[in-house]
Amino acid sequence: MRYALFLGCTIPVRGQNYEMSARKVAEALGIEFVDVPEFSCCGFPAKSVDFMTSLLMSARNMAIAEEKGLDILTLCNACTVTLVEAQEEFRKHPELLEEVNKKLARIGKKYTGKIKVRHFARFLYEEYGVEKLKEHVKRPLENLNLAAHYGCHFIRPSEVYEEFDDPEHPVSLDRLIEATGARSVDYMEKEKCCGGGILGIKEEDALKMTKEKLDEVKKVNADAMISICPFCSIMYEGSQKKIEKLFETEYGIPVLYYPQVLGLAMGFTPEEMGFKLNRVRANKVLEKVGGDEKGRD
Repeated sequence: MRYALFLGCTIPVRGQNYEMSARKVAEALGIEFVDVPEFSCCGFPAKSVDFMTSLLMSARNMAIAEEKGLDILTLCNACTVTLVEAQEEFRKHPELLEEVNKKLARIGKKYTGKIKVRHFARFLYEEYGVEKLKEHVKRPLENLNLAAHYGCHFIRPSEVYEEFDDPEHPVSLDRLIEATGARSVDYMEKEKCCGGGILGIKEEDALKMTKEKLDEVKKVNADAMISICPFCSIMYEGSQKKIEKLFETEYGIPVLYYPQVLGLAMGFTPEEMGFKLNRVRANKVLEKVGGDEKGRD
């Protein structure tokens, strides 16, 4: 199982623990991540300003993967939806693909639509399989109550994702969490956006949205939130102290990437899973698991 790993822009800068844990977990599961230095930004930041430029950026990345004969696995929800929506646009509107390929021809590239693009979490759920994942669990996380956060772009728009999960009542991340032995707890506002989409326009409103979900997660006494998107993690983890100060409240809720949790269940140490890079310390989580943040069991 060889796949081109698409990291995007945010993870190498602000989500190194996500990358570390995903690489370790993938290797242990027999999944080979192939690094592609030629990959660039997916095109997401340009999408609302210049649609064609965004399509061109996406097509260039996918053309590179095609040249290597590799499907793409992503770790970022926004990167995933940008690439997949570009594929859908090209499928529905061949004239767009023709126009983009004329521009790609200037750099010796062509995109034909032969590859698949999937989020790593969807791949684990849908193709690798939850039952197969359970076979790799050496240390069930039975004492943990974890709150899943899907993010907007993991399951929506459902049409481009072939409706692999219910956009109103998703279960895939919950099932992946349960595969580790942990309990996936339900809470109000579970499907709500993190607020990141308006952070650059109305920061206080964005932080209010983030706060509302943190409030609900706190109410159900979850040990941690589970994220599969680097920007969602920035909102819930990176902005948590700011929200506490702005709204005079207190959370201390760790926000963990799913591969970090899966890796713990598979027997990796917290150090191997990049826990020292988490901005909200997960000491209590690790105490329940039976290890500490430095990696001692």
